[in-house]
Amino acid sequence: MILQFAPLNSSVDEGFWHSFSSLKLDKLGIDDSPISITGFYAPCSHPQVSNHLTLLSSESLPSSSDEQSSTENTIHGNRNKCPVPGTLYNTNTVESFTKLDKQSLLKSEANKIWEDIQSGKALEDCALLSRFLVISFADLKKWSFRYWFAFPALVLDPPASLVELKPASEYFTSEEAESVSAACNEWRDSSLTTDVPFFLVSVSSDDSKATITPLKDWEACQGDHHKLLFGFYDPCHLPSNPGWPLRNYLALIRSKWNLETVWFFCYRESRGFADMSLSLVGQASITLSSDSSVPNSVGWELNKGKRAPRSISLANSMDPTRLAVSACDLNLKLMRWRALPSLDLNVLSSVKCLLLGAGTLGCQVARLGIRNITFVDYGKVAMSNPVRQSLYTFEDCVGRGEFKAVAAVKSLKQIFPAVESSGVVMAIPMPGHPISSQEEESVLGDCKRLRDLIESHDAVFLLTDTRESRWLPSLLCANANKIAINAALGFDSYMVMRHGAGPNSLSDDMQNLDINKTGRQRLGCYFCNDVVAPQDSMTDRTLDQQCTVTRPGLAPIAGALAVELLVGVLQHPLGIYAKGDNSSSSNGGNSDESPLGILPHQIRGSVSQFSQITLLGQASNSCTACSETVVSEYREKGNSFILEAINHPTYLEDLTGLTELKKAANSFSLDWEDDGDDDEAVDM
Repeated sequence: MILQFAPLNSSVDEGFWHSFSSLKLDKLGIDDSPISITGFYAPCSHPQVSNHLTLLSSESLPSSSDEQSSTENTIHGNRNKCPVPGTLYNTNTVESFTKLDKQSLLKSEANKIWEDIQSGKALEDCALLSRFLVISFADLKKWSFRYWFAFPALVLDPPASLVELKPASEYFTSEEAESVSAACNEWRDSSLTTDVPFFLVSVSSDDSKATITPLKDWEACQGDHHKLLFGFYDPCHLPSNPGWPLRNYLALIRSKWNLETVWFFCYRESRGFADMSLSLVGQASITLSSDSSVPNSVGWELNKGKRAPRSISLANSMDPTRLAVSACDLNLKLMRWRALPSLDLNVLSSVKCLLLGAGTLGCQVARLGIRNITFVDYGKVAMSNPVRQSLYTFEDCVGRGEFKAVAAVKSLKQIFPAVESSGVVMAIPMPGHPISSQEEESVLGDCKRLRDLIESHDAVFLLTDTRESRWLPSLLCANANKIAINAALGFDSYMVMRHGAGPNSLSDDMQNLDINKTGRQRLGCYFCNDVVAPQDSMTDRTLDQQCTVTRPGLAPIAGALAVELLVGVLQHPLGIYAKGDNSSSSNGGNSDESPLGILPHQIRGSVSQFSQITLLGQASNSCTACSETVVSEYREKGNSFILEAINHPTYLEDLTGLTELKKAANSFSLDWEDDGDDDEAVDM
């Protein structure tokens, strides 16, 4: 009777696919080279259930931080996890998965097993006899995976014959069975041998004592014993069939020792101890062959009796919030596969942004993927807002209207539950808007609150409706040396810019940077080109001046460019100190330093002309917001400086020298010399 083997079945822990997805996205990218993996199995431990070869979440894959294979990283000595080397072939498309030459892959792995047998390597590391392979396709957008296992088995020609097969308790005498059980338990209890799945069992004819030794000690076992069996951990539970690992075991026995009759021992357990009633002992007859060529191979796992791959979808079992995070991360991680391999994803996911203004621009910026956002706004959602401001709905403006800072946070949470967002209802103190002595304590409290918010965030977006409301944030950003991104809208034009580093930061931070790359000159802020201090722009305005009247395409363009500028600064090696480029910069500006190309200082555009230009403006020594004079005065006088700037319109101009500059300009006149008649003049 031909010896028949029970197929080995696979089991994949869901965590394996999660770990593989991370490895694929973060390290492998489009590299479809074979991956060394590790599977685990153990002897059958239940009379009605076979053990499977299992892929585990982290132990089966190579570490993402180094180039070692999973086998090299495997910790040995676990009795329930015998490691087996395998190879994973993952394709980048489902079409490639379908077109894989499965027979060639199986033959290639079988050749490795045969080479290990011929070289003797399988005697040193017998787990190589159970080598396996997996082909897969991972659809990381849908979190679905197709996969197919193969357990290559060398086919003996002619096939082995089964002479007899019986429970080990019937083959051994009671004394022998007791001794074999004790020897097996000792083998399994030792951390050195517990996960060694192939071994020799010899039983002495003198005292019925059983001894278990490694395969490489075959020569030493040729003695006065009367029973010698080839033992292996059998994952199969069937009483009439040995498990799959015996197939390659017999190929090794025939090739290395030329035995025609083989006694094998299918080791099985119960409750963690050897069970002679479940274990089997059989005799196989093998026909010797002088042919040294590689035998044929079989081994593709069946799926419900058919030759077909298996599939699994993790989307339904995943936490919806985690699924949303993974989906949002996917686009960024895919950028690193081809377009931007050097993109720093950690800085993008961890940056804390303060959005001053939760109106049309604030809504646009908040919807562009920032994970940590704080809104600051004092206004409420009006009936005209939801159609233009994407974070609000009709329900937000019913009644007296919800505060924008509060409604924006609720809306973001509904859009992306994992966002870290908070809202602060607060008015920003402004120059040109005098306050009474009774209001001073409240206003100064708002100033302190705004200062604390700016200092606790990495970047600040200035997105408010009025010019004067941007003055104090600009000053505080310069003082704290924070990244400041400014965006402003006209009817059909827009301006987006990044502020330069603070004036007092150059002496400390710049000495650690390459001066040739940065230059000493700071980039200007929103107020550097002004020759007047910010004034009240809200009084005596008509209805069209009170509302944000802009063409519909402006806010999405300006909001997107503002976020792009922030990302450019974060990815640039010089950060806030990066010089300003324009579209005509040689060699693409900072393209050699930043993976994203040039990093402009200002971007101005017009939809009436469908045009856009990049501009560069240096910091002004007379700037009312970021000059060293103003920042130093603020640091020295603190609250009294802020009150002076708020209550006295000309204070900032007097402080920075703009008053004298304007006086000089007004008194300047041109004297035309009268040289008399010009002979060359023509009378008209």
